[in-house]
Amino acid sequence: MNRTLLKFESLQQVVGNEHIAVIMLTDEARLRAITVVCDEMMMQQIAFRMNHPDLCKAMLPEVITRLMPFGLEMMVVGIFDGQYQVILMDVENGISERIRMSDAVLLSMISQVPLYIEDGLMAKQCSPFDENAKGVAIPINTMATPQLKAALEQAVEEENYELASQLRDEINRRKH
Repeated sequence: MNRTLLKFESLQQVVGNEHIAVIMLTDEARLRAITVVCDEMMMQQIAFRMNHPDLCKAMLPEVITRLMPFGLEMMVVGIFDGQYQVILMDVENGISERIRMSDAVLLSMISQVPLYIEDGLMAKQCSPFDENAKGVAIPINTMATPQLKAALEQAVEEENYELASQLRDEINRRKH
């Protein structure tokens, strides 16, 4: 299986909604990026670590990650119901658990546990990376259903019927 190592690039709050943010991850060459929507709690955790790295060294998650066994890695293997599916693996012992994508990003930030994505999924979900971009695209297949419904209402209100059609189709696809 071919895979791409993901690196944390940035965290951006969603304009008009202070309760969610977008995490941007890039490949090592910083040519391609994927975006991940996260909730307010995870946004605060990541932002705190970005702004106060020295204070975090003695925090429990950071201490625990220093005590974890080597040989752990994470793999983004797909998307289900608007959420990236990530597996945390103990490669040496063959043990694995599913975790949220935002938790995988945080774990990768505070530890040496690498976060990979299958190349086919990366090719499908990525966009070219531009560090000077004013905004980021969020693939609709990675948005939670309530977010899709809110975006659909806004698209109809703004008479953006092409976007509304795409959002409606994604909502219907999830029902089946």
